[in-house]
Amino acid sequence: MTESRRTQPGLPAPTGPLSDAVVTALRGDDLPADSLAAAQKSAESADPYGLDLQTALYVLYELHYQGFDGVDADREWEPHLLDLRRTLERRFLDALRVDATPEADAERTLAALQIEPAGFDDASVSHHLQRDGELWQFREYAALRSLYHLKEADPHAWVIPRLHGRAKAAMVAIEFDEFGGGRADEIHAGLFAALMADLGLDTTYGRYLEAAPAEALATVNLMSLFGLHRSLRGALVGHFATVEITSSPGSRRLAEALRRLGAGPAAQRFYDEHVEADAVHEQIVRREVVGGLLEAEPGLDEDVAFGVTATGFLEDRLGAHLLSRWREGESALRVPLPSPGEPGQENTNKTVENWEE
Repeated sequence: MTESRRTQPGLPAPTGPLSDAVVTALRGDDLPADSLAAAQKSAESADPYGLDLQTALYVLYELHYQGFDGVDADREWEPHLLDLRRTLERRFLDALRVDATPEADAERTLAALQIEPAGFDDASVSHHLQRDGELWQFREYAALRSLYHLKEADPHAWVIPRLHGRAKAAMVAIEFDEFGGGRADEIHAGLFAALMADLGLDTTYGRYLEAAPAEALATVNLMSLFGLHRSLRGALVGHFATVEITSSPGSRRLAEALRRLGAGPAAQRFYDEHVEADAVHEQIVRREVVGGLLEAEPGLDEDVAFGVTATGFLEDRLGAHLLSRWREGESALRVPLPSPGEPGQENTNKTVENWEE
């Protein structure tokens, strides 16, 4: 099975003053206090969904996962960086609480996710890829999703110490499946790496960070935001439930798209696996994870619903970005992918836009 996490990724190129302050701080031995203080101030008015803020947040969160090549592991808990991260998080979270306010309780919000459109949904990426998608579009989709899928289930594991009873037991059972049920060759992150290899993509962990638009980074940052804060455990459960409930039908469409496009068996297997596994997980997560959590802590109902609506809001933004670019015949990535089998790799050190201007 392809192993994508044997090495640490390099730090990405900054996309603006916020990410520049973060990357500069991580590159050096001494923290640049002045630039971090300036970043703290500018973060308070930054676009909460913008590329610069989302890049800075992604880099800071990655310190809790694999880290970066040449960056001291102790920077994970550096107080000045944590202060800046908190300001970025508040900006992001405050915007989400306005833009993704739940209109119902957790039970009704989750129930709405189970309503599948009767026909073709022209706002759905999986519907588009199933019926009309081209191979280059699926390769872009896989490259973007690799930012999460190569660490699949890791952000959700942070909630386990914050649960107890039914919710904890059920959450661990689902995570056990995500991590291969005790078999390294069945870990879902490894299955996705095999999918990428079948599609001629680079399976290196974090490889496509500099190609990802802000909309893609935000969907991954949301998981880290919810997972790293005990106060947001209800929202993390809502996010997890959303993923499990919507995964099976979406995975079926994506598996059919890969068969139509003639992708290899490893590519098809990843989504075939999720069709079956997540259909079972859906029932467990609703009855035991969500049900168990709200039985023990009914005051978290609104937080669970918020986790659902915030996830849907950001996924819709990403879907709208992908479909609008693809329908114009344009790449949805900041750095387009080379064609399969093309010698060399795209220069991801290239700055796509000069943010200093």
